[in-house]
Amino acid sequence: MIATFFRHGSNAVLALVILAAIAAFALGAVPFALSGALIGAAVFFVSEYTTHRFLFHAQPSKAPWLLKLQHRLHYDHHIDPPKLELLFLPLWFVLPTTLLYFGLYAAITRNLPFAFSLAFGSVCALFYYEWVHYVAHIPFTPKTTFGRFVKKYHLWHHFKNEHFWYGVTNPSMDFAGASYRDVEAVERSTTVREIWRGM
Repeated sequence: MIATFFRHGSNAVLALVILAAIAAFALGAVPFALSGALIGAAVFFVSEYTTHRFLFHAQPSKAPWLLKLQHRLHYDHHIDPPKLELLFLPLWFVLPTTLLYFGLYAAITRNLPFAFSLAFGSVCALFYYEWVHYVAHIPFTPKTTFGRFVKKYHLWHHFKNEHFWYGVTNPSMDFAGASYRDVEAVERSTTVREIWRGM
């Protein structure tokens, strides 16, 4: 299970980036700011929801290259949710996104060490997101009550109705964005696999 996780997507690279950052902190090459790491993680968890809802579920593009990108990043994942090649974010998406996070943090704070801690928090949250998303789609029952709920909650999005439950790691932003519903009160969507047809 763990070996499979590291063989797909950008997970092994993310793990190496995290370990390298921890080494840099431990050796004193970069000062570690816990507040920065926590803020960076929180920023990621907000963007997890907003990216999923407003970018990955955006209207199909008329530009063929962009439509192909939409299919690879999310549309095809709805067609075949357990397919690992479509489950994880590809390295060519993750690396520029990580650099963008760092660049924005550096531009906003004008403090490179603090920006490093912010980016570290975001990358750790992204790694956690990939793990939670993986567990949601494989035949594995989480050990904790929260883990079992999160798995069930994400699968509602894939098998009940694609217009709700956009969070993957937690439902907090679904409550804030009014996209959380009692699953029994929601009708089963006929476009939950081909989401672009339901837009």
